[in-house]
Amino acid sequence: MNRFQNTGITLFTLCLFTLTALFSLHGTAAAAKIKKSPVKKDIYSSKQTSRKATVVVLGKYKDISRSKRPSTGLKKLSAGKVAATPELSANKVAAAPQVTSKKRPVEKVVGNSAISKNISARSAIIIDAKSGRTLFAKAPDNPRQPASTIKILTGMIALKTLSGTETIAVSDWAAGQPRSKVDLNPNKQYKANDLINAVLLASANDASVALAEKIAGSESSFAQMMTDKARLWGARHTVCKTATGLTAKGQTSTARDLAVMFRHVMADPVFASRMKQTKIKTSYGALLRNHNKALWQVEGTQGGKTGFTNAARQTYVGKFKRGEMEIVVAVMGCETMWADVKKLVKHGFTLQSRDAAAVSMPSDIEVHGLVARTSP
Repeated sequence: MNRFQNTGITLFTLCLFTLTALFSLHGTAAAAKIKKSPVKKDIYSSKQTSRKATVVVLGKYKDISRSKRPSTGLKKLSAGKVAATPELSANKVAAAPQVTSKKRPVEKVVGNSAISKNISARSAIIIDAKSGRTLFAKAPDNPRQPASTIKILTGMIALKTLSGTETIAVSDWAAGQPRSKVDLNPNKQYKANDLINAVLLASANDASVALAEKIAGSESSFAQMMTDKARLWGARHTVCKTATGLTAKGQTSTARDLAVMFRHVMADPVFASRMKQTKIKTSYGALLRNHNKALWQVEGTQGGKTGFTNAARQTYVGKFKRGEMEIVVAVMGCETMWADVKKLVKHGFTLQSRDAAAVSMPSDIEVHGLVARTSP
């Protein structure tokens, strides 16, 4: 090979290397330019990203209980997707209402349970005064302090034991009883009839103890007599420790017992006639006013006995009559006693009216027989 051929090959190789380098630099610059310039989105991509995303909240983090419950306000779609109902906008997040599968426990009461929620009484009962049948009850057998309602025992025992004309001395213990009282003087003597009225109408604690000591020798002995009478009259859960109903350890009664006892004592004409008096004047000139406001506030009131202590709260038992219907209402542990009594009296007569209407309605067999007999 001569010198000219070697020179040509060298020049060709040099040119080829130069061209390769130039093409490489051009590609790098183009790539940099493409990187700086924004890439246009295609039409399909712009349509997809222009839609607003729908947000649905199913519950707290790691809580899927709502998503498993039916009727949560969410519609299930195919392919496992979830879409919001029309009530949920894209900008608002609404929690689905909770639906529980467990049924609410039914309150064990006779009659409409709604009335039990609308009274403040912890215990209450309505019974038919003629048959003794329970018409409505709310915790009727829960034992509670009876307060002065227990004086229906004190008054009835005194009526059956004493003639009413006896003179009764008043001990210091009796005179020292707290209110309510008629301020008996231990240096004087009083007729039994006046003291009985003071117990039943004015709810006098001093008169109650004076009668108890006269009849049984002591209040504790008389209280045992009261407990025995309560059992005899059908009150199975009543235990008396005082003649007054003032709070005492171990003393207890129930709404059912009060109603049962009052139904019994109101069957006695003498007792019933006294309970219906709004006021009575004693033989020594004092005016006794009845504490039973139902006599002038509730239609058909035949008589009743009130009570109150801090432990018992407000208590009451009374009898009511409208037409041929008669009921006994007892409440214990009240905060709004008179409002409760009015509601229960109205409810009791409503229940009796429904029962009477149901009894008077002829059966299908009776109607069929009547038609058959009158057909030609």
